[in-house]
Amino acid sequence: MRLMELKQKHLLGIEHLSADEIEYILQTAESLEEISKRDIKKVPTLRGKTIVTLFLEPSTRTKTSFELAAKRLSADTLSISKDASSFKKGESLKDAAKTLQAYRVDAIILRHSASGAAEFLSKQTDASVINAGDGCHEHPTQALLDAYTIKKKFGKINGLKIAIVGDILHSRVARSNIFCLTKMGAELSVVAPPTLLPVDVEKLPVKVAFGIEEVLEESDVIYLLRLQAERASENHFPSIREYRRLFGLDADKVKKLKPEAIVMHPGPINRGVEISSTVADLARSYIEEQVTSGLAVRMAVLYLLVGGSS
Repeated sequence: MRLMELKQKHLLGIEHLSADEIEYILQTAESLEEISKRDIKKVPTLRGKTIVTLFLEPSTRTKTSFELAAKRLSADTLSISKDASSFKKGESLKDAAKTLQAYRVDAIILRHSASGAAEFLSKQTDASVINAGDGCHEHPTQALLDAYTIKKKFGKINGLKIAIVGDILHSRVARSNIFCLTKMGAELSVVAPPTLLPVDVEKLPVKVAFGIEEVLEESDVIYLLRLQAERASENHFPSIREYRRLFGLDADKVKKLKPEAIVMHPGPINRGVEISSTVADLARSYIEEQVTSGLAVRMAVLYLLVGGSS
């Protein structure tokens, strides 16, 4: 099975991918990861293809890794950001799509503040569209790289107990990970104050806890989310100090984890809020491994969508 053989030619989210399709992407990432270990870190797989990164929200890791992934596969790349484009003058996403369509680009990687923007773009262009985060909706490649990181560590995902802690309500990362990891057989818990949980949380295949202490001893993975000041308001929690006490992971709490348990975070981290500096720098912190996995997974997605072969 190839991703190109799906009914869709885009990667807009995890929700509509099957476990087999997710597994195939992870296997492809594993086969491509060794390219980054070579002296010459490039293969001609996507030579002649044009990949556009259209990032209308700030990003460092996702944007950098997608651009590097495209270059490792020998694609031509074009980077468009909000502050250095006509979007600052009021250009619409639809008009931008028409412009890129006229250039005959092969793929557009979109980050946008509006949920559903990636799906909207996919209907305006013949290019493959990859969702790099749309509002509070989904961030599929983040979930894929997280699954890849976990599988590399434990050799499996099925049966693992994973706790996602923090701002579940506003987190596209949480949504994509819930879809991805439960499809792969993990047992998920979400940990947040009631004000930072979705109103329909009971419809999700997860357990709910209201303090990080409830999940420390049983979890194989503690996945900490960034407290999103740009989306969440102070009305969602009493204070940063209170949030840190109930939901932050510090040196004392980390002692309660299983010896083999790992700590993950999608970045950028707020040191001293959801995670202490001490914990962020521990060997069991897999934040750097997530960045490495991100490059391999995004190479796999580009390869399968834009130029993959059996």
